[in-house]
Amino acid sequence: MHLVFIVLVLLLAIVVSAPLARWCRIPAPLMQILIGAALGFSILPTVALDPSVFFLLLLPPLLFLDGWRIPKEDLLRFAAPILELSVALVVANVLCVGFLIHWLLPAMPLPVAFALAAVLSPTDPVAVSGIVRRTTAPMRMKRILEGEALFNDATGLVGMRFAVAAMMTGSFSLPQTVLSFLWVAAGGLACGAALTWAILVLARLVFGREENRGAQILISLLIPFSAYLVSEALGFSGILGAVAAGVTMGLAEQSGRAMASTRVARSEVWDAVQFTAHGIVFVLLGEQAPALLATAHGASDFAGLPSVWWLLLDVMAIAAALVLLRLAWVWASLQVKMFQARVWGFVPRPRTWRYVTAMSVAGVRGAVTLAGVMTLPLMLPDGTPFPGRDLSILLAAGVIIVSLVAATILLPRLLRDVQLGSEESVEVQVERVRALAARFAVSAIEDAQHALASGKIDADRYADAAAGVMAIYRRRIEAHGNGPVEVLEGRKSDWIERRLRLAGLRAERDAVFRMTRASEVNGEAASIVIRDIDFVESRLLRKQKPGTE
Repeated sequence: MHLVFIVLVLLLAIVVSAPLARWCRIPAPLMQILIGAALGFSILPTVALDPSVFFLLLLPPLLFLDGWRIPKEDLLRFAAPILELSVALVVANVLCVGFLIHWLLPAMPLPVAFALAAVLSPTDPVAVSGIVRRTTAPMRMKRILEGEALFNDATGLVGMRFAVAAMMTGSFSLPQTVLSFLWVAAGGLACGAALTWAILVLARLVFGREENRGAQILISLLIPFSAYLVSEALGFSGILGAVAAGVTMGLAEQSGRAMASTRVARSEVWDAVQFTAHGIVFVLLGEQAPALLATAHGASDFAGLPSVWWLLLDVMAIAAALVLLRLAWVWASLQVKMFQARVWGFVPRPRTWRYVTAMSVAGVRGAVTLAGVMTLPLMLPDGTPFPGRDLSILLAAGVIIVSLVAATILLPRLLRDVQLGSEESVEVQVERVRALAARFAVSAIEDAQHALASGKIDADRYADAAAGVMAIYRRRIEAHGNGPVEVLEGRKSDWIERRLRLAGLRAERDAVFRMTRASEVNGEAASIVIRDIDFVESRLLRKQKPGTE
């Protein structure tokens, strides 16, 4: 009962955080930290975190969902900047910030400093999305940040894993580390993709055409944990296994084989999972405030600092180093790209200083950083406490809060009226996808009308219904009289219209899936259109059909 009570309190805190964040006009993660801190300082019992359980329950589903929903064509389109930020910049962070942390806090062993720098490298797209949603951030910038966050999670956590292994074993070999990284990365990606594909194929064989919606939703919830656990059991990266499972799930979704009602229900369930998992991470961060403050004196004594307040200076220095390194990296990358454009005979489009600064400040740390630092071992193999664990958690929590506050204050100002050329907004892309799909829908409605009216006496009724459906915003209104004959006629007309509308919706959805697989339309816009179609189809299918035609 004690555990159940704590879980219910945490869930209530997450629910309350959403309206409070809107009312106070601050990002939801920051509000959740504040609510968690209030709970931590209250008389309620605190949560004793088990690092391994905390990591397993929260990270795989979050990384899986990011890989599932990110537009795949944008991953290819912005592959170069995404890889630069998610791999090369992470390596630079581990080296530069790791040495900085060791220089600031010599008592912290260098491998632990590298582990802390590695876990500070991943960025949190959900944390920053609450901030950029109120701005006119360019679509290119959003896609790069999302793709970076998808892969730097894995790079940073795998880097932390090798740094911790070096601390536990007392040995480190750069060539062996690079080879091991490539092995666990490639194995994790292959394992996650293969396992997801096998599960989906098996599910289709078991359920056939009669789709069990509850079972399909449960399967999607189990896939990220399966990919993570199997990859780890085989000695690969479970994090990359979960990411690859999500990307594979997104590609499989483009086949359009799932029923509309299943996609609608599954999307709602995963929205709730994402909201809850992220909320729990930040509420727990705030809730651990008393425990973190209680360890502050011990951490400062371990670091040999004259006062606890020096830890705040160290937090600010580390956060500033992460931003400055990111700023230098983004600026240098843009200079290289503009030089290449001039060499190839193109006129490079210059980026404003506000765009470069915004890309740097947008590197907000969040759920992955906290979950990762919590998994630092409690003990060394000889039974002694892991050196600097409490200090690492304290510094990571401070950097998360500082990055959130800085982004909240600076990003809306930096992104005001920033544009990157003539890129289409999501709304424009959605309308373009609708217009392309509507052509197929109209053709399908005409075919369905002829098929339904073939040999019928009241063929004019089918023509009238088809004309009403093809006129997108005009619905046919059947007068339902008081007599049973009029009611039956009205019901039959409604049924005819529903059949025609369903034919149009299915043709429209098939066309969107086909264009998405061919990379002819934007993935995010296609997802929005598919979701709208699924909602309408689900509503129509719930209506009762007439007993006779």
